[in-house]
Amino acid sequence: MNVKKELEGYIKEHYVDGDKMLSYLPDFEIHPDKIKAIMINEVVANDVKDDFYSDKKNPLYMETTIALFHAAGIEVEDIQEIIDAGIYITNAVKTPKDEYAIETAKIKDHAQILEKELALFENLEVVMLMGDVAKKAFNMITKKASKKNAVPSISTYKLRNSELYYDGKRIFPSYIMTGKNILIEKSKFQMASEDIFKMMDIIR
Repeated sequence: MNVKKELEGYIKEHYVDGDKMLSYLPDFEIHPDKIKAIMINEVVANDVKDDFYSDKKNPLYMETTIALFHAAGIEVEDIQEIIDAGIYITNAVKTPKDEYAIETAKIKDHAQILEKELALFENLEVVMLMGDVAKKAFNMITKKASKKNAVPSISTYKLRNSELYYDGKRIFPSYIMTGKNILIEKSKFQMASEDIFKMMDIIR
């Protein structure tokens, strides 16, 4: 399955900046039945060359992502090795942010794509929500289906000792996985890497 091709028709029909959105999606074959976990980052990189599926060697988003995996004791070196481990990575917001904060209306608008993207993977066991925007987007999707939030609207730190499930999947509210701040905020980096370790423990 090619994620970009699967979503292309819907995105081009419903979004004026569809071509830009599509440029961030993986344009290669993925075996959907082998994907057991999805990590939802907050927003795409300002430059597509810095995003997860860039052809560039060591794109910016992968630097912090690989550092988190290594801190969790998982030896991966690129996005293909992460996918081969049964993990798919995506962004909740499909175009770069214009301001520091992302408007709720934009998150809601792009959550419709995220919902279709999630549906491509029928064997998911874990959903990692890497940051508040990802948590908000996922709650918008689940509330539409079940009339309630999958993740309580309280701080991520207060949810760390809770085991959350939605539709049989383990849900991890975690911390943002990209940007230089994650390398500076040592406590959040540590907690995010611990969550990745737990994710791997479930899907292995």
